[in-house]
Amino acid sequence: MTEHDIKISFKEYDTVTELNTADQALCAEAVKAMATSHSPYSKFRVGAALQLQSGKIIHASNQENVAYPSGLCAERVALFHWGASHANDPIVSMAVTAHTDDFPLLKPITSCGSCLQVMAECEKRQNMPLRVLLYCIDGPVWVIDDVKSMMPFMFFEERLVQPV
Repeated sequence: MTEHDIKISFKEYDTVTELNTADQALCAEAVKAMATSHSPYSKFRVGAALQLQSGKIIHASNQENVAYPSGLCAERVALFHWGASHANDPIVSMAVTAHTDDFPLLKPITSCGSCLQVMAECEKRQNMPLRVLLYCIDGPVWVIDDVKSMMPFMFFEERLVQPV
């Protein structure tokens, strides 16, 4: 038997004002994106903003449906838009934030397993790290340098990948 340890590390900032100007701006873009959330059932609005290498920003938000499994998280809306329209322009950073009127959010929300898998595959697809900022409005910001740190056991099988 062999025992393995996995270490996950991230940086925590007490407020968004501790971030550099570019990261503060990307978090503000995620807040803007949240305004387009369609979340009449959960009333839990999520916004995501991708900063591409070219400087372009992609905005996305969660989209709910009365048939709950038919909705989609903000992260996947953003990443699928990137893949369909900008795949040759790598993602440098992604900011995600959320808000609900029902209770205060005291720490950043984390992405669901499905979003983490898509984020990990996008990182692998672009062959460079995808930096993630999880932003709690009026609270801390968690900065993760690459998705591998968030999803060390992502599903990926090299033999399923078609040669380019």
